[in-house]
Amino acid sequence: MSAATAVLRRIRNLPKLRDPEIRAKNLEAARLAARELAWELLRPPLREPIFVVGCSRAGTTVTYEALARAPGLLTIGHETPQLWHRIWGPRHRGWESEGATWEEARPAHARAARRWWWARLGAGGRLLDKTCINVLRVGYLARLFPDAHFVYVHRDGRDNVSSLIDGWRKGDHFALSKLLGPLPEPVAIEGGAFTDWRFFLPPGWRALGRARLAEACAHQWVEANRAALRDRRHVAPERWHVLRYEDLLEDPGEAFRRLYARLGLEYTPAARAHCERLAERPTSIVSGPPQREKWKRRNPREVESILDRIAPLQQELGYA
Repeated sequence: MSAATAVLRRIRNLPKLRDPEIRAKNLEAARLAARELAWELLRPPLREPIFVVGCSRAGTTVTYEALARAPGLLTIGHETPQLWHRIWGPRHRGWESEGATWEEARPAHARAARRWWWARLGAGGRLLDKTCINVLRVGYLARLFPDAHFVYVHRDGRDNVSSLIDGWRKGDHFALSKLLGPLPEPVAIEGGAFTDWRFFLPPGWRALGRARLAEACAHQWVEANRAALRDRRHVAPERWHVLRYEDLLEDPGEAFRRLYARLGLEYTPAARAHCERLAERPTSIVSGPPQREKWKRRNPREVESILDRIAPLQQELGYA
């Protein structure tokens, strides 16, 4: 681009500066850039972050919202896959998946994440994060943040796969192309009804490009949980906390009382009241009480068709 062309482009963009929304975005970008520069100078610590991990639709949102009630935690309030895509994402890994391994972790990645979080959250508390792709990144995160705690949430594969199927069918809300752009391989799941992956990109996704929807969802459930179980070896036992979704159906108040204690969080009366109500309505994005074996009403044929695929991991996780 010539210098004259660059000047003309800037001149054409000048009217946009009168737009209040654009001005606000530019000011916010400048503020964050200044704070990131301040982090480079100060290098404030990030102590004992908490990562909630699990397959999508396994109960990670209800867990995240319950823990966010604890005093002293800092959280963005939404998932942050864009952060990890920029630092070390599928494009850096030949589009193998949205995961990352212990061996791929670099000090520069930890600095970039700490800088990004501090610019937006400041200091004075522990980070709480829930981003669905991080179930594929436990070892990676454990190496970047050696003192991190991981809350691993798992759910009966039959109900989890059924819920994934429902989520896939809810339009393009969870379509990955919105975050990643066009995928390098064509997708025609369920006979072409779905031309994009939803929720997260698992290892082996290319081989499922023309699979049935139930097969794709079962593959996501298996890969997500296998990754977490494999990478927990990188996490000290006292920093690895397991929560069964089904326990939240029985006595959510007690389940979270124990989890709060293990994480060193204050289980305030307000937090306890919130957790005890979860049996009536689990999350801010779900209406109605949670139910066991919901798959039998929602997607019985689809789930029955993949029972052999999920059976070994079901048994390992303690489900009949």
